[in-house]
Amino acid sequence: MARKGENIYKRKDGRWEARYVKGRELSGKLKYGSCYGRTYREAREKAARCKAALLTGAPPAAEGRHRFAYYCGEWLRAERGRVKESTFIKYDSVMTKHILPKLGGCFPQGLSTALAERFKEELLGEGLSVKTVRDILTVLRSVLRYTEKQLPGALPAVEMIFPREPKREARVLTQEEQRRLVSFLRTDMDACKFGVLLALLTGLRIGELCALRWEDVSLGDRMIRVGSTMQRIRDLDHAGPGKTKIVIGSPKSGTSVRMIPLNDSAAGLCGRFDPHCPAAFLLTGTERFMEPRLVQKRLAKYTKECGLEGVHFHTIRHTFATRCVEAGFELKSLSEILGHANTSITLDRYVHSSLELKRENMDKLSAVGL
Repeated sequence: MARKGENIYKRKDGRWEARYVKGRELSGKLKYGSCYGRTYREAREKAARCKAALLTGAPPAAEGRHRFAYYCGEWLRAERGRVKESTFIKYDSVMTKHILPKLGGCFPQGLSTALAERFKEELLGEGLSVKTVRDILTVLRSVLRYTEKQLPGALPAVEMIFPREPKREARVLTQEEQRRLVSFLRTDMDACKFGVLLALLTGLRIGELCALRWEDVSLGDRMIRVGSTMQRIRDLDHAGPGKTKIVIGSPKSGTSVRMIPLNDSAAGLCGRFDPHCPAAFLLTGTERFMEPRLVQKRLAKYTKECGLEGVHFHTIRHTFATRCVEAGFELKSLSEILGHANTSITLDRYVHSSLELKRENMDKLSAVGL
């Protein structure tokens, strides 16, 4: 029997149950919550804390009993419907390989800046690159923000201190190296060599090139429309190592969807290799695609035969951007051709001035008496 004026009962299993009003349903019917205790006093105190939490907007204490792994899982489920499949897979991999093994067993209330700092140092100590560690910490920060919303006022402030990534000069082909590569590609040119040369003339990313079909090329307007990218990602529908699949989806960002004008050389190449089949892929000339991994292998073979070292497909893109600057390209136009969100990305990451160009600019000082 309940004590007078209180909705607290002793159950048949010997525990005490204290019920309290949590709110109302849409119909207006009262919604109740229950707290349990070994004694009447324990159940009443738990119910009182829950009532107080409802009044202040804070979560009931029972909500904080989940470990951090629970909130990581909830965050992942929420993100799955909001991001691209490839992005979600990256999040899932970061969570499974790094965050859950080290922090999943913690209670959210026990997370701190010092713990996050130790976590960062452990990652760096495992030999991970600074960029990889920054990516992991970015995911962790997002999960922490999600958890704070679920437990307002219950978590300590956690400051995320990101490691600084040393700026490294990207590999860019010299003009002599570029001439060597172009000469090789033009010799006994097939569809794949044509694709690599087209990337050098347009700055296409490897995934964009692999996804490009002839229907995206307008020889009349001398334009290429970039609207898709190709990736090999982990297949979530088939568990186990090595289970991957090829997907063709939207590009890296909204600004990556773009039109690229073709100069005379690029338009001539396209006219030469046009199979007159709109559904055919540029890299094969048929409706069968060539994936990025194979293109990288082909490029490695080409550059080895040219005597070039340290060349990856992104080197082609960096080289295109550098040649454009050397030719006096207007920066805004170059940024849009590369598919960048703003010109600062173009300047910071893709423009690599050669020693010859620096010398030419220094020589201009003579014109002003220096």
